[in-house]
Amino acid sequence: MADLTAANTILAQLGGRRFLAMTGAESFASSADTLSFRLPSRLTPRRIRGVRIRLDASDTYTVTFLRMGTKPDFTPAIVAECSDVYAENLREVFTRETGLDTSL
Repeated sequence: MADLTAANTILAQLGGRRFLAMTGAESFASSADTLSFRLPSRLTPRRIRGVRIRLDASDTYTVTFLRMGTKPDFTPAIVAECSDVYAENLREVFTRETGLDTSL
């Protein structure tokens, strides 16, 4: 069984259940140091559909915002990537790039 400690910590730092309710995030996937999820594209002004948050060795995060590709190859395009993001800034970076609030 995979160690989901980092993924659970990232989700908690984003706001946990309130984050899920406010953003509509779904289809979560994780690895030892990464949390990825999908967003409803109709909610984001830049049509961001995917977010990948990776814990770096420096104990900061790299947050990648993706727009799903179109036919014929469906390759996702990187809309923005933010490096060296501290845990306390995750919500701010997410809101700035997607336009979605993470809590009330």
